Amino acid sequence: MKKNKIFGFLAVAATALLLVSCGKKSSTSSKTTTITVGASAVPHAQILKHVQPELKKEGVNLKIKVFQDYVLPNKALANGDIDANYFQHIPFLNQWNKKNKGNLIDAGAVHLEPISVFSKKYKNLKNLPKNATVLVSNNAPDYGRILTIFKDAGLITIKKGVDITSATFNDIASNPKHIQFKHSYEPKLMPQLYKNGEGDAVVINANYAVQSGLNPITQSVAIEKSNSPYKNIIAIRPSEKNNKAIKKLVKALQSKSTQSWIKKHYKGAILPVKPVK
Repeated sequence: MKKNKIFGFLAVAATALLLVSCGKKSSTSSKTTTITVGASAVPHAQILKHVQPELKKEGVNLKIKVFQDYVLPNKALANGDIDANYFQHIPFLNQWNKKNKGNLIDAGAVHLEPISVFSKKYKNLKNLPKNATVLVSNNAPDYGRILTIFKDAGLITIKKGVDITSATFNDIASNPKHIQFKHSYEPKLMPQLYKNGEGDAVVINANYAVQSGLNPITQSVAIEKSNSPYKNIIAIRPSEKNNKAIKKLVKALQSKSTQSWIKKHYKGAILPVKPVK
């Protein structure tokens, strides 16, 4: 009888110990932090998907929300619908903040999408004839990048004292060939305009070029230099600057392995930032 009582006590104790053990296991899993990052489909969402497994090991459950334009990601971030976004460069962020009285901030640069000029009619940008028509998107923060490409080709000059990151086509000082820049198109439409043979040249962002099967390195007639200040960043609300999960995200994106993957995967069409040591 006594033996039965002892065995019964041991069984209860073992059950209690098992429950405590299960409780500890549950507590560990509850430490996983979920963050949602808004991104353009290519290459941003692809790069985020690449680091998902690594972040999972770090206790971060990364959810990716894909946006098809440049308008909604910052609105969603400002409204708290997402925790961060990954689609823009700093000049774009600065202009958005100024226009919308926002206060979104840069949490770290990841890569450069060199903007490029494509043409079905000419093999070199310098070969553009007088009164050539160049089709440009209506994304004003990119105008300085475009102007720099044409300036470096010797086709235009820029007014003195102009900050190139906020420059517009009104800041052209000289334009000997009277090149006409038409800038009323949505960025995502630019590859189709090029494929349709419209204009003498078409300027296309690398993300839309790659998404459309175009390679800026081998098919463009001019491409932005790698020392450009237009590196794509992770943007966040100021309240999230100490968020450990966001910091782990940026660290994973800036890691040497991820940067090497970007360079290899996109074959130079997307340029990684300098790897963090």
